Amino acid sequence: MDIYQVAMRPLLFNLVKADPEWLHQQTIRSLNWLSQTSNHPPASWINRSLKQSLCLYDPRLEQTLFGLHFPNPVGLAAGFDKDGVAAGIWSSLGFGFAELGTVTFVAQPGNPRPRLFRLPLDKAALNRMGFNNSGAVAMATRLVKEKQELPQSIPIGINLGKSKITPLEAAAADYLNSFRLLKELGDYFVVNVSSPNTPGLRSLQDASMLSAILDLLQQENNIQKPIFVKIAPDLEWEAIADIIALAKTYQLAGIIATNTTISRDGLKTQVIEQTGKSPQEEAGGISGAPLRDRSTEVISFIWQQTQGQIPIIGVGGIFSPADAWEKITAGASLLQIYTGWIYQGPMVVRRILAGLLSKLEQNGLNSITEAVGIGIKN
Repeated sequence: MDIYQVAMRPLLFNLVKADPEWLHQQTIRSLNWLSQTSNHPPASWINRSLKQSLCLYDPRLEQTLFGLHFPNPVGLAAGFDKDGVAAGIWSSLGFGFAELGTVTFVAQPGNPRPRLFRLPLDKAALNRMGFNNSGAVAMATRLVKEKQELPQSIPIGINLGKSKITPLEAAAADYLNSFRLLKELGDYFVVNVSSPNTPGLRSLQDASMLSAILDLLQQENNIQKPIFVKIAPDLEWEAIADIIALAKTYQLAGIIATNTTISRDGLKTQVIEQTGKSPQEEAGGISGAPLRDRSTEVISFIWQQTQGQIPIIGVGGIFSPADAWEKITAGASLLQIYTGWIYQGPMVVRRILAGLLSKLEQNGLNSITEAVGIGIKN
């Protein structure tokens, strides 16, 4: 029995009606405590119990990509652990990697509350957080301490965003400043130019503006850390093709597809309870099930345009093994979840991994690598 789905989620979502951001903060505090005290009882016992319940190890799920070893393809998407306060615990929750952030060079409070909403009828969330975080200096300080005290068992990525106070014409320097502080502390880095919640940010996906950012970062990248760009699902195919060209020019490690969507098409939710307004009237990006098909289409397009030569991290609407398999066979080497983890609970990672192993067996495949892109190779 999945206690989270049977008891905890109905209690928190329906009876208590806990505010989503408050609940997120309490979860992060608990995970931070576990991460900081994982070598001491009772946290050490909890940590072992989590690993036994939530982790699934199988060599068929392992991959080595852009110089990093991934014990399984399911990672935590950026946005959950914005400040890296729980970096040491994500491997105990079954994840094969985790992405911290989005972090900005200048600490910022984000947008006014309320700014995070559940849309249960759509298995979705609407957020307009606005890159609330403690800043790159605070994250660097924390991760230095973390690396000294805890062994790292999974790759840790860092998602970089533009500070809200920084004008668009100075965006490249802003990303560079964060990268300089953190480049020794992350295993890979993501240039986030696709959040809809920072004014003007998505304009940085334009080829000329993105080129300026990537050029500065790669000049600074003397230790050759893998760098990704995270794109919006709402881009036209021509714009995605331009980004693919830039990824090749600047020798990026890959592309993350996709961020949240500003589309409201097909939503069942009529009114958001906290505000009394419809989703169409509320600013922010939609994540979860409504994003599933579009993100998979974008993954497939990138795979076809690059002939599978640029690694893709697929994210958007992954709730089940079938969702995960669809994205992998469309061309994603790795996956990330966030909204699916909130709705399905901590057991979802293990369920997805077990389901992927079943899919491999059904298709006569020996490793997850063999499944990448097989749905469109012909």
